[in-house]
Amino acid sequence: MFFHLFFRLTSIPVILLWLAATPVQAQSLLRDADLEYGLRQIATPVLSAAGLSPSRVKVLVVNDSSLNAFVVSNDAIFVHYGLINRMESAAMLQAVIAHEAAHIVNGHLTRRLTNLSAARTASGLGLALAAVAAATGNGRAASGLALGTQSSAQARFFKHTRAEEASADQSGIRFLKSAGVDPSGMSDVLDLFRGQEVLSETRQDPYLRSHPLSRDRLRAVEGFVAAYGNTGKEDPTAAYWFERVKGKLSAYTRNPKWTLRRLKETPYKDVRLLREAVAEHRQSRTKQALRAIDSAIAMRPSDPFYHDQRGQILIETRNFDASAAAYGRAVQLSPNDALLLSGYGRALLAAGKVTQAKGVLEKARTIDFRDGSMLRDLSVAYAKSGQTGMAALVTAERYALAGRLSDAGIHAKRAVGLLPTGSGPWQRAQDVLIASERAAKRR
Repeated sequence: MFFHLFFRLTSIPVILLWLAATPVQAQSLLRDADLEYGLRQIATPVLSAAGLSPSRVKVLVVNDSSLNAFVVSNDAIFVHYGLINRMESAAMLQAVIAHEAAHIVNGHLTRRLTNLSAARTASGLGLALAAVAAATGNGRAASGLALGTQSSAQARFFKHTRAEEASADQSGIRFLKSAGVDPSGMSDVLDLFRGQEVLSETRQDPYLRSHPLSRDRLRAVEGFVAAYGNTGKEDPTAAYWFERVKGKLSAYTRNPKWTLRRLKETPYKDVRLLREAVAEHRQSRTKQALRAIDSAIAMRPSDPFYHDQRGQILIETRNFDASAAAYGRAVQLSPNDALLLSGYGRALLAAGKVTQAKGVLEKARTIDFRDGSMLRDLSVAYAKSGQTGMAALVTAERYALAGRLSDAGIHAKRAVGLLPTGSGPWQRAQDVLIASERAAKRR
């Protein structure tokens, strides 16, 4: 699992306009191809029932142990890993997704954005949860949800009214019913927060502060569930991927010894092996980690994400050629997954296969330009290929995505001087340079 850059805005120029206007602070996202595929399998029936496109609306994991979930745009639902770790069934996670999808479908987000814009406070939201990345010393990339620094504007934006919550509850239960999911998952989720309303606000989980909970709301949800009836049957696909998502998250976010003691709690053998591999790898027991992930691959040889996990273990233990082979198999099985391509390109670069790495990383950028670690690796590949102008450009874009517009401007200016005037890359460098200059004038 890597910490990756993720921007929800649609292009580099649009992001730069926001960055030039607004200071940001970051909170990290956990981005992993396996996790995001699993969440898509869990979310698909619910999003489809809500009339939303599962290929457009992503479910993303926030690197936070508290209990929360939220939406700030029409194409992403954010869930804290702490909430997923506390859930006991796929139906509970699907209920959270259904509730947040209802906020999108019912127009709650659109109305609040309109009101904020009219009140000239939209800048207080910064990039409204666009993710910002910066490289860390161990070669991973930290990503963030970029928020403006005006906390009062944030609070007004995130806090739903009781009327909105009641509407989202009822719509969410209807979506669950249409998707064939047990609607009691909604009341099971609210049970996690029962009693917290008597705590002081500073001690409450963020979910309760943004989603008002009351006895009336609890009774209403229980009434909706009873009225719709439990006609949903457990979906084996959702059940499997819930165990895999939760199992991998807990293996990365809890103490490895805790994970190893609880392997038998996982009903699926391959998921037990995945959890074992992660826990052993985190304790630097590479042979044991590889033995476990190889056993999982033997059970599901066409699963690209187990090959991806093998590649990550190998690259982090400096077995670069073997890592490139593992990532290559993952990409062969899923050729258009940007995160898998990013890992493959990183391994090829580490193995000294610069030309091949550059091609893979360029493909990854075409699919998703928002991955900060991919941009770092691509800039290295360009530099080693003698394409110093492109290296400067990609470095400038990476700094811009991290909100470091002053540093971005330095590299963009260099890129402008090296790239052919009027070319596409030259224009990209100009976009970064202009944004940097605008930001400097606002200081």
